[in-house]
Amino acid sequence: MKNNVLLHRMKYYILLVSICITSCIDQDGTNVQEEITIAKNVNSQKKQTTPQLVEYPTIQLTAPPISDFVRRIFQDSNGNLWLGTNGDGVARYNGKFLEYFTFKEGFGGAAVRSILEDRDKNIWFGTNGGVTKYDGTTFTNYTEKEGLADNNVWSMTIDKDGMLWIGTLQGINTFDGASFKSFLLPETEEDHRRGVTSKKIVHSIMQDSKNRMWFGTNGGAYIYDGKTLTNLSEKDGLSDNSVNDILEDTQGNFWLATHFKGISKYDGTTFTNYTKDGVIAGDEVWSLYEDQNGHIWFPAEHYGVYRYDGTTFTNFYKDQGLTTNGVQSVFQDRQGKIWAGGWQGLFRKEKNTFVSVSINGPWK
Repeated sequence: MKNNVLLHRMKYYILLVSICITSCIDQDGTNVQEEITIAKNVNSQKKQTTPQLVEYPTIQLTAPPISDFVRRIFQDSNGNLWLGTNGDGVARYNGKFLEYFTFKEGFGGAAVRSILEDRDKNIWFGTNGGVTKYDGTTFTNYTEKEGLADNNVWSMTIDKDGMLWIGTLQGINTFDGASFKSFLLPETEEDHRRGVTSKKIVHSIMQDSKNRMWFGTNGGAYIYDGKTLTNLSEKDGLSDNSVNDILEDTQGNFWLATHFKGISKYDGTTFTNYTKDGVIAGDEVWSLYEDQNGHIWFPAEHYGVYRYDGTTFTNFYKDQGLTTNGVQSVFQDRQGKIWAGGWQGLFRKEKNTFVSVSINGPWK
């Protein structure tokens, strides 16, 4: 698995070396070293000629990012930091070194959209190739062959009874460790503005403090209380029906991240639409996270990351070190560090700025 890291690094350095070689060739195709040899011969015949000084190009070798796109960040009960990528499988940093898990190691998908840990310390991954379970030694993959509605998994959660809920391109499954069962939601409209879409896609799943299940879809949010299914959508005041993520904060408010009209907060009765009302900018919001202080974090495309402290929104973007315009996830580890993942890889917050974290760190 360490070989995967070395391969990742070698590909990056080979590209830089090729650039160096190309830059050492004159525009007419003559090698610079050949010109130096010719110059030496001329100088030996004409002693009065001033020697030519040749400057070789200097290249700053920088370590490559962990992946072009880090989509999910999770820390397990053993302190391992898991990084779900959008094409390189999953990476794990164990406090000493980084290692990658791909198809070669038995991992089931290339794109990772969910990472969870169950009560038995198994790590579960929702990927574009189904569901993968890691028991600390081996990977077990579950696909349509085992009863999954679709291999294209977009969301997962584990409820208080230990049941795994899985949102796929073609609807919802529950999994009790032995068999998959279907859970039906009303079909919604396909949204071709998003690329990957269907009438049954479920973007997010969440269980609230009252044990109700919430589902983010193209038709707003659906809520299941164990008997009845209800819907919250634009007709109820939600800013946009295309819901990417749902979070219940410690105050009992529900935050909904939408794809086209930003952030909405629902207090159980009414919606406050911060983006639509012009309080903040950035229409495309992918995820929501509450930190140890009760602050709400979320990324907004082309606007970096926002933090809400209950009163004020603070924005972190290019001036604060977030060089990417496409952050997709925010996470806080046990030490209190804030991490952000997205296009250009992984970032870590230091005081009021973010630093880029490559395959070589810095991790601390």
